[in-house]
Amino acid sequence: MHLLGPSLLLLGYLVFSDSTYNAWTFKHPKTLYAWDGACVWIPCTYSSLKGSGHILDNLTVYHNFTYDKMAKNYIGTILYSKNLTTEESTSSQERVRFLGNRRNNCTLLINPVRVDDSGLLGLRVMSRTDKWMASLNLSISERAPQPHIELPQEIREDQEVTATCSLNFACYDYQIHLQWSLEGSVTTSTILSPETVATQSRLSFQPSWTHNGKNLTCQLWDPMKKQLLSEKTVLLEVKYAPKLKIQVSPEEATVTEGESVTMRCQVMSNPPHKNVSWFKDRIQLKEQGTTVTLPEVTRTMSGQYTCQVSNEVGTRRSDAVDLQVHYAPEPSSVQISPSSIKEGVTVELACISAANPPPANYTWYFNGQEMLGKNGRTFQIPQVLVKHAGRYSCLAENSLGPGSVDQEADLDVQYPPKGVTTVIQNPTPIREGDSVTLSCTFNSSNPRVTRYNWNSPGSQDQTSQEKLTIQKVTWDAAPVKCEACNQWCSWSPSVNLNVHYAPKDVSIQISPHTEVRSGEQVLLRCEFSSSHPEDVHYFWKKDGNLLEKRKTLTFDSISPEDSGTYHCLVNNSIGQTSSEACELRVLYAPRRLRVSISPKDGVVEGKMAVLTCESDANPAPSHYNWFDGNNQDLHHYGQTLRLEPVKLQHSGSYWCRGANRLGQSQSPPTTLTVYYSAATISRRAALGVGFCLAIFLLAIWGVKLQRSWKRIQRQQGLQESSSGQSFFVRNIKARRTPQAERPHSLGCYNPVMEDAVSYATLSFPLGETDTQRLRDAESSEMREIPPSRDDSVTYAVVQNRQVADYENVTPEVLDDEGIHYSELVHFGNGKRALAQEGVEYVTLKH
Repeated sequence: MHLLGPSLLLLGYLVFSDSTYNAWTFKHPKTLYAWDGACVWIPCTYSSLKGSGHILDNLTVYHNFTYDKMAKNYIGTILYSKNLTTEESTSSQERVRFLGNRRNNCTLLINPVRVDDSGLLGLRVMSRTDKWMASLNLSISERAPQPHIELPQEIREDQEVTATCSLNFACYDYQIHLQWSLEGSVTTSTILSPETVATQSRLSFQPSWTHNGKNLTCQLWDPMKKQLLSEKTVLLEVKYAPKLKIQVSPEEATVTEGESVTMRCQVMSNPPHKNVSWFKDRIQLKEQGTTVTLPEVTRTMSGQYTCQVSNEVGTRRSDAVDLQVHYAPEPSSVQISPSSIKEGVTVELACISAANPPPANYTWYFNGQEMLGKNGRTFQIPQVLVKHAGRYSCLAENSLGPGSVDQEADLDVQYPPKGVTTVIQNPTPIREGDSVTLSCTFNSSNPRVTRYNWNSPGSQDQTSQEKLTIQKVTWDAAPVKCEACNQWCSWSPSVNLNVHYAPKDVSIQISPHTEVRSGEQVLLRCEFSSSHPEDVHYFWKKDGNLLEKRKTLTFDSISPEDSGTYHCLVNNSIGQTSSEACELRVLYAPRRLRVSISPKDGVVEGKMAVLTCESDANPAPSHYNWFDGNNQDLHHYGQTLRLEPVKLQHSGSYWCRGANRLGQSQSPPTTLTVYYSAATISRRAALGVGFCLAIFLLAIWGVKLQRSWKRIQRQQGLQESSSGQSFFVRNIKARRTPQAERPHSLGCYNPVMEDAVSYATLSFPLGETDTQRLRDAESSEMREIPPSRDDSVTYAVVQNRQVADYENVTPEVLDDEGIHYSELVHFGNGKRALAQEGVEYVTLKH
């Protein structure tokens, strides 16, 4: 039995049709295989050539049938018969089952199947109008047939292979299992179609060279009964590259120098190998063939030996055989690491001596003397010191005997410069701004010192020199240190230059730190950040003037006069330093208020007068009030009071009050004089001239009547006042007193008649009775007179324009027409006052 595959017949024609043409098309396997006790699954499909309306009415299954031409009918063993329209079955046995339908499926199942079921099987189908017969072959064996194994044409080692085990049998009602003898990935499939009926198992595995010549078996099992039904075995032929192994004699591959060695290359290969090559330490030898013999080995023959073989699959090289040729130690030498040794590092000394087997014992020597306790190949000096420097040698020994000393090794212990010191070469003390020279010294060094480094900034051009010069050293120069270097560097301790300098950062601290008010206690403290030497002296200056010599200025009750620019000076033996200017501002309430008037000599009515309230205050007054002579508030609050146009009624005294946040004060009254304008004078002059003419005529007449009487009285008065008090003239030809000195004077000023008006001030010395009288007569008006005024009276005299001056004259002519004399006499007790410089007794004449 074999797999039909594509050879199965797909019936597309009518078999034994009773009609003259083909009305049906059937598809089913041509032959089906099974064994006794199994089952047959017959996959079958059909279709009507007349369309979907042509359906099946009756089905009959014949075994080994024939056709009776006379009766025009089929005869044979009927296995199954069924009227599909009535679902009535005429089969006496239930082995055959119809699994299809009336339109397209004609699948049958025979379970179980027997050996005598082999033969021709016919399917007789009928419809209302047509009849057909389809046939197929059944091949039933007594035992299950062997499965079929398919392998690739060539199998190579390590290349994946897929083997297929197949059987031309499949039935859903009878389960089977295909099992492989090798491990691998297995995939099983069951195929039941009108084209193919089969069961397949695929094994995927990676063969190795050991699979060559071994059997591969596929077994058919009944899993329900756990029974082996059949099996198939094939022989595997695996091609692989040569497998090599070297066999050595002597077996340990260890010989003494001068002995003989034989090596044989064992080869397994499929297909057979070609030639054999030999290698030592990966270098090909001239020897060929599977066997190599070394008659007298030397120490140079020690190494790794391999053989190499090729076939059509590939080329392979055997594992290496390590041939060991034993010999006594060669002359030994000492290796020191690291190569450059710094004091304090760990040093390792190793004895180098070629020997096989390796030396088991070593003897060490230091400067020719054996070092006790040192018998290993290496030894360490954990922290090497200068005392460890010297000559080292060693002697190696193995099982074949001792070697010899080849050469000694010199241990040179190097170290950075020691005892590095920075030395100041300048005389002390060093002052700020001096040039300082320093040198870098050391006690010892291995290797020698090659360069120097300094940590002093600003001297980069000298950093690699032994000496360092610092130009114009600063007062705050940092400590200086130097570094001496060979392969390593060592720093010296830092050296403080101890620079002497004048006091630094002199400043003035004011207490309290807030605003300073008049009357408070204030301290001015002189501070500085540093000084070397620390012995200092303090000086104070105010506005450039030298004050006290102490650290703190104390003002128990500070006044505005203490305001100013203060400097504090601190000096030591090096020099003197002044603080920045400190402006001391004392805050106080307004004081010394006064009213200034512009223009200051008075103002003509109709013009503008500006009154300014001047004061001394810190801060400046923020508020002003103005008042007139009657203390009436003018409701003006600025510093300046403007009167424009000024009127005659504006004449009088004014005073102001100023205030800041510390307090307030007021000024004394100041008089504003308003003069007539030219128009006013003209109007009043016309009236005054007439009035004055009348008075003048009356005065002339009166003067004539009293002339004789006045002369007699004057002479008597002069005699009587010789022991009394007389008047004297202090100022002569004083035209008018400035308004600032006479705040209470009132009057009208006529610029047209200026030359006709003269002023004189008369002063009277006080007697004892006069003094008491003046005290009793003191009034409130006198209190308002400024302190600068003395006891004087101002008189005005109208004179002729031709007369240029008053004169001190003695009345020699008793009767002088047209000249009138007037005499002022003050009578009092006491002696006549002595004449004073600049004072004359006068007789005023007109």
